[in-house]
Amino acid sequence: MRAPLTRLFRLATLLTLGLLFGVVSITPAEEPRVKNITSAMLRRTAAVEVVEKNKAAIVNIHSERTVGKEMRERREELMQTQQRVSGMGTGVIIDPRGYILTNHHVIDDVQMLKVHFVDGTTLSARVIAREPSEDLALIKVDPSKLLPLTTIGTATDLMLGESVIAIGNAFGYEHTVTAGVVSALKRDVTLNREVSYKSLIQTDASINPGNSGGPLFNIHGELIGINVAIRAGAQGIGFTIPVDNAIKVAADLISLKRRTGLAHGATIRDLVDTTDHPIVRWAVIEKIDANSPADRAGFKPGDVIERAGELKVVCALDFERAFIEKGAGDKVSVLVRRGTNFKTEIGEEIRGEIVLKTVDRAAPAPNDLVWNKMGLKVQPVAADQVSAANPQLHGGLVVVDVRETSPASRAGFQRGDILIGLHQWETINLDNVLFVINHPDLASFAPLRYFRIRGTALQRGWLPNLE
Repeated sequence: MRAPLTRLFRLATLLTLGLLFGVVSITPAEEPRVKNITSAMLRRTAAVEVVEKNKAAIVNIHSERTVGKEMRERREELMQTQQRVSGMGTGVIIDPRGYILTNHHVIDDVQMLKVHFVDGTTLSARVIAREPSEDLALIKVDPSKLLPLTTIGTATDLMLGESVIAIGNAFGYEHTVTAGVVSALKRDVTLNREVSYKSLIQTDASINPGNSGGPLFNIHGELIGINVAIRAGAQGIGFTIPVDNAIKVAADLISLKRRTGLAHGATIRDLVDTTDHPIVRWAVIEKIDANSPADRAGFKPGDVIERAGELKVVCALDFERAFIEKGAGDKVSVLVRRGTNFKTEIGEEIRGEIVLKTVDRAAPAPNDLVWNKMGLKVQPVAADQVSAANPQLHGGLVVVDVRETSPASRAGFQRGDILIGLHQWETINLDNVLFVINHPDLASFAPLRYFRIRGTALQRGWLPNLE
């Protein structure tokens, strides 16, 4: 019995020494398998993880706009020697129903928008709302399924030298990935007399024409900014709107009040805790308008919003998303926590229903207000009646009467014209027009820009100051 044990002991000793000094070979069948596993693990860097996690929530935007030599036929109309020019940009999906955030300069004055997804799908898009002063805009596609979202991070804790990753439609090369570091924070940038930005992130991640409107991520794959500009003639100098600013603007662009003129009556403030990872965000009610739907639902300043409808709420953007496609009389269930200290979530749960207020029947008829302020009587038309001018249009308001000496008359409006836009908003119904002419900032819009269709021609011009 001792001989076999001795042989086993010697064999174990040789195996041990072989492993220590690397003399034990692995069979050819096993060797490639071990190497492949090790190689894949080593190559799966943070950048790879970021791209795989987020690429489906990033879109490439292709556009066409008309440019050329402009000739003013009348004060209010622009006639152009037309030339079609293609454009490109990038966007980030902010709601699964097809709402996409991008730069305003990507979609400004375009006649056609196409959105390309990473899976090869291409959809037509339309402009929903714009904020030129912040160079941000909201566009919409109509997907056949719900779309994925990115994880919203924060730029408040960014460090100089921190690694970042950009994804975008660089020079039309879709879903181009570049990496770099944070070069500077809170940069004020002036590109020309008309374009300037405040408090941007500077990065040396390659940002090229076509990256505009696209995302900048940290190594955790969290969205930290929207890429907006490059320094012409420079190398490695790009600029990004901090995500904390971008989502505030996005919340306003997608808001019920901005899109429909209705209001829930709650002003939301975003809070963020960056002391741990992942970061923690809260949406806190900062103000409640008296007698508003939120006031009647029993909510108070200081309440932390947990849910609105079916959505978990961590920022004002989430709260506004809950009211998408809601109208007067619709109800949205809201859960808040009162008396919470945020981190431990101690506090009383309060549930209520926000019932969107219907239009006051005692108020003047919408058409009367439009007649009194603009000098127009209009009625809605379907999208197929304006598609000859632009297939992206969703409808408009046909002019049935024009009051003499009114602003509309001085702007040359005629019966049969179709009003399709005022300032930066579509005019599909009377509520859209009322939202503009009753806007608290109407004076700053002067002269008020209009868009109309006459025959099959798209025309634009300016209305004299409204009385």
